Amino acid sequence: MLFISTAHTSKPCRFFFTMALQVPRAGGPNLFKDGYKHLQGIEEAVLRNIQASNELTDTVRTSFGPIGRNKLIVNHLGRLFVTSDAATIIRELDVVHPAAKLLVFASQQQESEMGDGTNFVLILAGELLRKAESLITLGLHPMEVVQGYELAREKALEQLEELSIAALSSPPSQESLALALRPALASQQYGAENILAPLVAQAVYLALPSRDSLRELSVDNVRVVKIMGGTLAQSRVLRGMVFGREPDGIVKTAQAAKVAVFSCGIDISQTETKGTVLLHNADELRSFSRGEEQQLEKILTELAEADVRVVVSQSNVGDLALHYLNRLGIMVIKVPSKFDIQRLCRLVGATPLARLGAPTAEEAGFIDTVETTEIGGDRVTVFRQEEDQPGGKANPRLSTIVLRGATTSYLDDLERTIDDGINAVKALTRDPRLVPGAGASEIELSRRVIEYGDKTPGLNQHAIKKFGEALQVIPRTLAETSGLDATEVVGRLFVKHADADAAEIGVDVDNETDGTISTVQAQIFDVLVAKHWAIRYATSAAIDVLKVDSIIMSKPAGIKAPGKNPNWDED
Repeated sequence: MLFISTAHTSKPCRFFFTMALQVPRAGGPNLFKDGYKHLQGIEEAVLRNIQASNELTDTVRTSFGPIGRNKLIVNHLGRLFVTSDAATIIRELDVVHPAAKLLVFASQQQESEMGDGTNFVLILAGELLRKAESLITLGLHPMEVVQGYELAREKALEQLEELSIAALSSPPSQESLALALRPALASQQYGAENILAPLVAQAVYLALPSRDSLRELSVDNVRVVKIMGGTLAQSRVLRGMVFGREPDGIVKTAQAAKVAVFSCGIDISQTETKGTVLLHNADELRSFSRGEEQQLEKILTELAEADVRVVVSQSNVGDLALHYLNRLGIMVIKVPSKFDIQRLCRLVGATPLARLGAPTAEEAGFIDTVETTEIGGDRVTVFRQEEDQPGGKANPRLSTIVLRGATTSYLDDLERTIDDGINAVKALTRDPRLVPGAGASEIELSRRVIEYGDKTPGLNQHAIKKFGEALQVIPRTLAETSGLDATEVVGRLFVKHADADAAEIGVDVDNETDGTISTVQAQIFDVLVAKHWAIRYATSAAIDVLKVDSIIMSKPAGIKAPGKNPNWDED
């Protein structure tokens, strides 16, 4: 305030000057570049993440269990999928929400680690987040929920070790393998597990390098070939490999034959660069063509002299080469897939050659029987290996399941189911123990974790109890997808599990009166190590989502479209 006196007036005048500095506020939109999104706090970050994760889990939850419903998915390439396999569903869906992606990553890790249990991870992680939302709404801090979940997870995994009631027999038999496979197969193809389980068990048993142990089992040694037509009951298992095409030449069978595998084409060699040849008359043309023919004939004759009776090529077989191979009595087949070439080389003990010529003794393979047969109207070629190779060399063991079905989508779903079953056997190589299935293990773990929460002091007990309640989502979902009263079934299970000797009582999806069943009598078991990792991954995913308190998304990359030039003269 300034006081000013003037000469021409007797009263003083007061003038006020207001000055303001234009200083930008800290933070807010001026902290990042234009286009950034910044969400923070309980409402904007934590609860929104939980809601997005629940939307994802609700999508796949109805596909859980033996009577789970299918999803019809059309991916970005227009391919159609009709399946209840959660791994396929989330792989074909383009999930963009960052919090939901954390759950997707956890389920994909479960698929990579165990090959099964992806839907279990998604459902349990979503339920843990739903229970955490109620605690956060009541006033608990997210980190208090995280600490309680970590304590409950360790308790659940500790108690899971005590629930083992069976184990895979050693040495394994086809019957014990089929028993361990049935729940994994029934979860996707309910009603067909009695057909699929013996098929997969036989294929795995034939692919075992040693009959005494599952340790050296390779999932890649069990292959699936889908042939349209017929019924599932007409499917069968063959030892060796089956290719859905017949040989190119007139020779269709071979017995106890030496095999040569070429990764290159069998034809007249082409030069790398183009050239011009000047021919003056017909004799020069005849001699020019005859020189190439004689060279190719010499190479293929060397194959016959090396006692090669079967030739496999990854690339094309020329007409002239095919003529000479037919005349020499050599069977030739084209296998375009490099992965099938690698498996075939492993089966016959051959080395793929990148040049034409007779293979050495170490490079050549041996096969007992190669034959062309007809399955459902389709001509297929079967490479069957029965005995060990000459010289005492043991044959690698490969088996192929020939699947029959009415539609391509059904055959694709069967293939995914068989893949889960084989991975269940692979998981048993790490730990042969089995726990009660049909939701029995989850109910028992829920009861024990809730008791542990009652004895835990402090605010962590609320999160521990919620963890125990979240485990009930598995039997509850099984009951819901089966059309049973979920609340009534879960209540009956808790009453029966109160008995110390009734830890194996689970959900009976067929019994509408009681809804419970003894998993030991029904022979419904789950793989312990697969459930162990599923609980661990699901809890870790839920904890990762709860630890997020702020979401910062940068502006998407891209080139901005050029605007209109203001200096452009439209006239």
